[in-house]
Amino acid sequence: MSIDAIVVENARYNYGDIQAVKGITFQVAEGEIFGFLGPNGAGKSTTIKMLTGQIYPKQGKITVLGLDITKKSGKIQAQIGVCFERTNLYEQMSAIENLKLFAKLFGVKKFDADELITRVGLKGREKDRVSTFSKGMKQRLMVARSLVNKPKILFLDEPTEGLDPTSADNIRHVILEERERGATVFLTTHDMLEADKLSDRVAFINAGEIVALDTPYNLKQRYGKRAIKAQIRTENGELENREIYMDNTNTANDVHALFKNEKVVTIHSEEASLEDIFMQITGRGLTG
Repeated sequence: MSIDAIVVENARYNYGDIQAVKGITFQVAEGEIFGFLGPNGAGKSTTIKMLTGQIYPKQGKITVLGLDITKKSGKIQAQIGVCFERTNLYEQMSAIENLKLFAKLFGVKKFDADELITRVGLKGREKDRVSTFSKGMKQRLMVARSLVNKPKILFLDEPTEGLDPTSADNIRHVILEERERGATVFLTTHDMLEADKLSDRVAFINAGEIVALDTPYNLKQRYGKRAIKAQIRTENGELENREIYMDNTNTANDVHALFKNEKVVTIHSEEASLEDIFMQITGRGLTG
């Protein structure tokens, strides 16, 4: 019988008098890509630390892979992969040496280091010292390292931060491959387009509380406003923008009038982004 990979029930954590996480509850299904989104200081990092057994909730319960995180953190950690935003690689060692050392620490005897190097686009640099790598190359090696033990759950914190567009697309492809393999992916990112493309569901966390949780599509249907954006040319030759909301009773008449009365240069539809929806719900941006 299938179980949820992650179950969080009324989890709380405080640093002294500061409540970082205020009784959050959610589940992540096996094989799901789950986007966990919020601005700095919202409680994302504290939540990830609880999920990975680095700290334990002060109240509530967290179950990962069917195990209580407070009782079986070692067993859980052997079955997860973690890629943090800040790199913590051994810089005087080569890329391949980093992977082999991490495999040894995990007790993994059979893994294809060359295959991992190739998957993250570092083929040809595997014997180079990590100290010679760019920030983006180090980030790709961090992703490769998180896959050494073929984790059942993959925790990724800003996995494409600092990568060029081609490398970022490569890492997104790796993430989708991991889901295809059956892994659950817990993704935090400030890139809302990335979260929208990859995530089966997303949760918005703000000030330690989850304020919305659903599929990107459902959130945009519930909170967003669909619009038609047009650019018209005026009689004096200048360009002006027009906007018509698509869900109004007069939408059809407004579009007809636009084409009848104006010289339309360009026109396209636009839906609300996850950033727009987060701002609507919380009054603040995801990067603020």
